[in-house]
Amino acid sequence: MTIQWYPGHIAKAEKALKEQLKRVDVVLEVRDARIPSSTALLPAHPQVPEWVGDKGRVLVLNRQDMISRQVQTLWAEWFAAQGSAVYFTNAKLGKGIKVLAAAATAAGAAMNQRRRDRGMLPRPVRAVAIGFPNVGKSALINRLLGRRVVESAARPGVTRQLRWVRISKEIELLDAPGVIPFKLDDTDAAFKLAICDDIGQASYDNQLVAAELIELLKQLDDRINSLDALRGRYELDPRAIAGDEYLQALAQLGYQGDVERTARQLLTDFRKGQLGAHGLELPPHIQT
Repeated sequence: MTIQWYPGHIAKAEKALKEQLKRVDVVLEVRDARIPSSTALLPAHPQVPEWVGDKGRVLVLNRQDMISRQVQTLWAEWFAAQGSAVYFTNAKLGKGIKVLAAAATAAGAAMNQRRRDRGMLPRPVRAVAIGFPNVGKSALINRLLGRRVVESAARPGVTRQLRWVRISKEIELLDAPGVIPFKLDDTDAAFKLAICDDIGQASYDNQLVAAELIELLKQLDDRINSLDALRGRYELDPRAIAGDEYLQALAQLGYQGDVERTARQLLTDFRKGQLGAHGLELPPHIQT
């Protein structure tokens, strides 16, 4: 499945973002903790390295509540082995926000040191939150500020314009729309983005995506017991049949044979955590 979803507001915002990045000291790259690899802007978006350059970077895995403690530990250990610090957050409940704010301030400290060396007064660190649509950037900004200032909702494409927000005396943060490559050729990543609702719904087939979700959960089951909650919720074991066959069987069992309705319900259940907190990706050395 190839997803081509590149709304006009994203194309317009990316041009403005490129200009605003000249003023930025620190980049907060926000990813979906359920799919940290598929929501990585590198190498998916070829222009991001040019935009970011040598600016300070802080990696954030949001939706911490949607993955198990086991999966979080695996990812934390993997990033540490790569020499990268990672900050897990739950923007919905405000978890991990204070530590994140401190990390952004620390990442911009070099900028103020350069200003002092030139005899200039320190100024607030200018940061920007970037990432795929619907990974929780605006929700993080609202939590950092302590009140709802930028629009936030559980669907992609809500933020459409760039906006600077003063977080504190130390930080100014730019809220930017989600950025995506013009075309997503990585089939596995495309499916995962669709499953997690990190891409526009009009760009994919619900039944294909729901069937792929079943296949992914089956693949992960021997490592993180990802099927227990699904079997308990639907009282139907998917291990012996393919994802599309499971969808058909579930439709007959509980949805009057309506496969499309079944697919939408299954995806909604996963996105709300009703099928367990597991995540769909493990670190590369485990995933393979």
